[in-house]
Amino acid sequence: MKLSLRKLVVGVVAAVSVLAGEGARAARISNPVAVFAGIDKITGRITTFDVYLDETVQYGALQVTPKVCYSRDETEAQKVDAFVEVDEITLDRKIRRIFSGWMFADSPGLNAVEHPIYDVWLTGCKDKSDIPPPKTN
Repeated sequence: MKLSLRKLVVGVVAAVSVLAGEGARAARISNPVAVFAGIDKITGRITTFDVYLDETVQYGALQVTPKVCYSRDETEAQKVDAFVEVDEITLDRKIRRIFSGWMFADSPGLNAVEHPIYDVWLTGCKDKSDIPPPKTN
């Protein structure tokens, strides 16, 4: 009886080690498109928009530029995150950086951009967009 219990414990420990090793090997997937949602607090309108990496999209008075957008493969729990820069175009037409950092799709309130008129948050990453990619020179 002791020997079979010991084998069971050793087997469980080995199985956990193998599973933990597989999880450690799973890499983040770099995606070329970040998906954002934004709300105009004056109209209450929510807009979803795609942005290619290193491209800038204007949403109201904000300019949103994702630098990286990571997801996980289908075998992992999805943890989508992106490094994003957000600039504001002020009334005197100056550009002011109001956010530079990581956004997390599963915790939109953690690092969402909160502006007096516009809020922007990451909702996902994807491989393709219906919007054509930017032209490269």
